[in-house]
Amino acid sequence: REILNSDSAYYGGSDVGNGGGLEAEPVPWMSREHSLVVSLPPLAALVLAPEPAP
Repeated sequence: REILNSDSAYYGGSDVGNGGGLEAEPVPWMSREHSLVVSLPPLAALVLAPEPAP
């Protein structure tokens, strides 16, 4: 879940981001079973927090 994206249109930014959330995919990466593809906004802060699995 995206807690903060300082590049959001809400803050006057260009609205580059992850639409408020991300979902892990079963694609192994660095000895982990799942991974994420994250869009990082330029010159901005992005804060993510995990949510419990359904």
